[in-house]
Amino acid sequence: MALNNRYDFVLLFDVKDGNPNGDPDAGNLPRVDAETGRGLVTDVSLKRKVRNFVGLTKGEQPPFEIYVKEKAILNKQHERAYQAIPGGVEILAGDDKKRKGGDKVAETRGWMCKNFYDVRTFGAVMSTGINCGQVRGPVQLTFARSIDPIVAQEHSITRMAVATEAEAEKQGGDNRTMGRKFTVPYGLYVAHGFVSSFLTKQTGFDEKDLELLWQALAQMFEHDRSAARGEMSTRGLYVFKHDSELGNAPAFSLFERIQPKLKNGIVVPRSFEDYEIFVSKETMPTGITLERHDDE
Repeated sequence: MALNNRYDFVLLFDVKDGNPNGDPDAGNLPRVDAETGRGLVTDVSLKRKVRNFVGLTKGEQPPFEIYVKEKAILNKQHERAYQAIPGGVEILAGDDKKRKGGDKVAETRGWMCKNFYDVRTFGAVMSTGINCGQVRGPVQLTFARSIDPIVAQEHSITRMAVATEAEAEKQGGDNRTMGRKFTVPYGLYVAHGFVSSFLTKQTGFDEKDLELLWQALAQMFEHDRSAARGEMSTRGLYVFKHDSELGNAPAFSLFERIQPKLKNGIVVPRSFEDYEIFVSKETMPTGITLERHDDE
């Protein structure tokens, strides 16, 4: 069923003794706003977890295949699209001018949207190699930002093994490898998201896809465990549903209704219990419904 409503949502998640999103340009330190000290998690990182969840639960089968995934060769997926449409094989075998796709681009773009969940959800640039066009995704996410400043702690770690015989000889058989890892003792993060019903008409994103998105956002950290990320959990998913496609209130005014704050007497947060989540439901704008989708 097609979407006929606009949605705006607030995602709360936390990390304990882990690195929620390392910065490769800073030695994999947790990302941080240098001026405020608040932690950051990119929209790309959050989308990666949604993709992983969908791929895991749907078995990478159409219409829930994942376009951007580990070790993917994107141009090979474009070739699949041309092989699937009438006349596409001839284009693949044609000269350089025909390889651009011509009037078949719209057909292949539609095929990509139909088969790949992340294309019809987040959009994609598919013009590399043979051209499948570009898709503007109806679902968009912001960077997540921690409610309070975080501190990145550095830890020395030891592996009781080496990789080569040469390393073992250098150490006289001691066989130790030293390393480092970075963690955030605790951080509660908030991200904002948007769903445009107008753009869903272009990609085919429907009610079934929307429910899968809510499920992924609520459960994605439960299936993304690693020693580096510590304990990460979704702590709240607040969805504002508009009665109309254009919307019944500005997104910022809805986001301001979700206010996580430290409890009295807490100076340094170390758990979710150190916070209170204030949800303002009074005088809700006409045409707005607030829903929870985090199983609480």
